[in-house]
Amino acid sequence: MKPEDLERLLTVEMPYGKYKGRLIADLPGNYLNWFAREGFPPGEIGRLLALMHEIDHNGLSELLMPLRRR
Repeated sequence: MKPEDLERLLTVEMPYGKYKGRLIADLPGNYLNWFAREGFPPGEIGRLLALMHEIDHNGLSELLMPLRRR
């Protein structure tokens, strides 16, 4: 993980699927869990989804709050 990845969670939108257009940081936990079970896509989107899954799964979403306020 790179430090700027946390900011990317708040700026990159889901490019496809049921939640197309929603920020990665705003995806529901059950959707992130589905990717964790089925496999994350390759590339940056997959990396960001995996990171957001770890944050959500471990109850650390509050880490993003200071970045949201900017």
